Amino acid sequence: MHTLGFHHLAVQVHDLGRALAFYRDVLGLSERDRHHREDGSLRSIWLDVPGGGFLALEETGELPRPTPFRDATPGWLLLALRIRAQERASVESHLARHGVEVVHRTRWTLYVRDPEGNRIGLSHHPEDAP
Repeated sequence: MHTLGFHHLAVQVHDLGRALAFYRDVLGLSERDRHHREDGSLRSIWLDVPGGGFLALEETGELPRPTPFRDATPGWLLLALRIRAQERASVESHLARHGVEVVHRTRWTLYVRDPEGNRIGLSHHPEDAP
């Protein structure tokens, strides 16, 4: 078998509007498509991920379960998006202006949470920031 690359990641979210605002307005992902239920209500919004593939925000009626930043439960840990090392400081300022807390930092990555509590990494690995 030979896969051709990343296609998409689907994330179930309780508040589709807040999730869209975070991924589109804060992280800068562009909206690709909207999908509706048979009754016409909005079910899913797809956002392009630079470099190929997309992020599908899928609405669910369930509330998110809070988890600690360090959680040993098996499963998907985070979505990491690439940033430029030289833009790290401006990315951090941008997040602060939007009220997004950086919950953890490493030499290469800023870690935040989306409005549903999902972990997001903004990484320039393996380049060091200037």
